Amino acid sequence: MELEIFVIDTFTQQQFKGNSAAVVPLKEWLAPSLMQKIASENNLSETAFIKQTELGKYEIRWFSPLTEIDFCGHATLASSFVLFNHLGYQGEIEFSTLEVGTLTVNQLEDGRIEMSFPNQCPEPVAELPSPLLEGLSIKPVQVLKNRQAYFAVMASEHEVLDVRYQSEQLKQLAPFDVVVTAKSEEYDFVSRYFWPASGGDEDPVTGSIHSGLAPYWSEKLNKTELIAYQASQRGGVLYCNLVEDRVVVSGFGVMYLHGKIFV
Repeated sequence: MELEIFVIDTFTQQQFKGNSAAVVPLKEWLAPSLMQKIASENNLSETAFIKQTELGKYEIRWFSPLTEIDFCGHATLASSFVLFNHLGYQGEIEFSTLEVGTLTVNQLEDGRIEMSFPNQCPEPVAELPSPLLEGLSIKPVQVLKNRQAYFAVMASEHEVLDVRYQSEQLKQLAPFDVVVTAKSEEYDFVSRYFWPASGGDEDPVTGSIHSGLAPYWSEKLNKTELIAYQASQRGGVLYCNLVEDRVVVSGFGVMYLHGKIFV
């Protein structure tokens, strides 16, 4: 079987920055075990598989090298980038997902991909899990949690940049990942994302977690439009806007690869 594949660098306007995602358009769904093998072979943060159901509507599933993921922002951006810029689609896209409902996507005039996500604002945690405290080299000033991750709020941007993590400790928090965040000087807020139980040690840029970060910082900073920077080695910029009960996250994408795989 021959399948088309794209690799897009997302939340960046430069190749080799942001977060890379593979996109595999399908006419019919493959067995989950085969999709997982393809994702493992690609060895990127995520591989997205998309299948059209009707005009402008697609089903989407995301796989890390280790497991299927129930919500992935940067691979949704990558999938949309492929549809808009290489498969000739124009207009709004609706992605139906297994766990987070329908995600609507548009392309803005400046080329950014704009995605509407559910608001997943985190709630404060009363008891701090010891693997979280032992897994981070700097103690957070506050810890919150949503359905995806623990949010470790740091005292400063420098602490976010300097914090070190122990993967074996953070793995004990599964199925939850860990995001560290703080107010920023250049941007509204910064973050880093660790997910050793689900996909790897540090994710370069994580669109999905901004459905929780943006509402948290919106309340703290008293503003609904925010610019975020994920301070990984590759780095990425995310534009966030709170609209009613949704979090709109947008960013740029850059093509890296277009080819075929044979399975």
